[in-house]
Amino acid sequence: MLKKKWLGICAASVFALLTLGTSMAEADGTLSIGRREDGTTFDPIKTTQNVDFWVFSNVYDVLVRVDKSGAKLEPGLAESWEISDDGLTYTLKMRDAKFSDGSPITAKDGAFTLLRIRDNPGSLWADSYKVIKTAEAKDDRTSVITLNQAAAPFLASLAMPGASVLSEKNVTEMGEDAIAEKPLASGAFTMEEWKRGEKVVLKKNPNFWEADRVQLDGVEWVSIPDDNTRMLKVQAGELDAAIFVPFSRIAELQKDANLNVHLDPSTREDHLLINHRNPPLDKVDVRRALDMAIDKQAIVDTATFGFGEVANSYVPKGALYHNDKNLARAYDPEGAKKLLADAGAADLTLNYIVDTGDEVSEQTAILIQQQLAKAGVTVNITKVDPSSSWQMEVDGEFDVATNYWTNDVIDPDQKTTFVLGHDANNNYMTHYKNDKVKELVAAARVEMDPAKREAMYIEIQTIAKDEAHWIDLYYSPYRNVTRKNIEGFYQNPLGRFFLEDTVKKQ
Repeated sequence: MLKKKWLGICAASVFALLTLGTSMAEADGTLSIGRREDGTTFDPIKTTQNVDFWVFSNVYDVLVRVDKSGAKLEPGLAESWEISDDGLTYTLKMRDAKFSDGSPITAKDGAFTLLRIRDNPGSLWADSYKVIKTAEAKDDRTSVITLNQAAAPFLASLAMPGASVLSEKNVTEMGEDAIAEKPLASGAFTMEEWKRGEKVVLKKNPNFWEADRVQLDGVEWVSIPDDNTRMLKVQAGELDAAIFVPFSRIAELQKDANLNVHLDPSTREDHLLINHRNPPLDKVDVRRALDMAIDKQAIVDTATFGFGEVANSYVPKGALYHNDKNLARAYDPEGAKKLLADAGAADLTLNYIVDTGDEVSEQTAILIQQQLAKAGVTVNITKVDPSSSWQMEVDGEFDVATNYWTNDVIDPDQKTTFVLGHDANNNYMTHYKNDKVKELVAAARVEMDPAKREAMYIEIQTIAKDEAHWIDLYYSPYRNVTRKNIEGFYQNPLGRFFLEDTVKKQ
């Protein structure tokens, strides 16, 4: 998802939050989690960001789930399914489940959800679901989906948080603006309160079909944009947990007898976005030169304290169809300087935006600034409030910017479509254009032969890297910390927190 830039809070809200004292962590049975940023919406189809997905994945349920390993599909609200021999018809059997208001979750709701993500003008994920021809309820417990053509990633796409199951009646009667602010839950928790810029309060959903599995009374996601402040609050017992532990604090926190540091395997890839709409960044040799001028190993060693690993592809290491042999340009500032001169960009100046308070991104920006200077490139770093940076990227108000992505499904189609498929997201704000890649992305989605499909993704990765659609920086684990009395706190490789299995001991 995302996907994925962080939205923050204003200075006044930060000050107010710091005066809340220890009450957050003392609430019986309520888990308090510090995060950088506030969310944007609870409407699943209208966000691409982890800040939203990671919260509402425990508020909504999906038809098909990804297991804790992040590698296998398992039943969700669909307790079973059958796929026709031609791969065109999916028949899903819905389990006996209810929304948080006690109303039944029916096959009609499942069909409505899929047609909405395909057809709604505000959907940011429509391209991945246009393969759906029809979706209808045969009866209350049976949903039948027909495709325009067989699609290899379709079953995996049913597990994407953007396809979280909504109540057709609720959306129709309450309207889209209402569900974005006050959703009707189909998952483990309900959204009790949302104090913008401060916290989201979740409560256990007694009507969840696995309510007996949920041990927590509730969850509070508390927005604290400054990394070090967030860590101090966990150490002081004012928070039960925090995410995005700075690499520089991992070793120290691991020595704290009151804490557990969680380095969970991830699909996270950090990269440098390049805005191709701003000349001369539209020239492939200019982008290649920038890639050559950045020492990724130095970034891994310095900014990630060795916890990261140099990335060579937008498909993360360990993920389906990752190309281990993909090009990794050697660090060569002199070669980059010559390439820039030959491309008529010898005096290149770049505007680099970075989120204030994000320790790792700020340090990475300084390193990249210093490295590009050796190739004759001037980099002006602009630190911006996290509440502004995402929209600046959407609006194209940048030359380069660090960002990251974590996979939301086990199939590479989702990220590939978003990053390279020329969809509504402008290839993740890079505005990269390559018609051959666009055609390959579409063809790979419907290729059913795994060997042929893998070859397509290898070719896509090869072309994207050759043309430096963006600059791959590093892969890294998720970095979270909890108090010792918190058990079962886990984030799977696709980013989902299994809070239904988390226990807070008193």
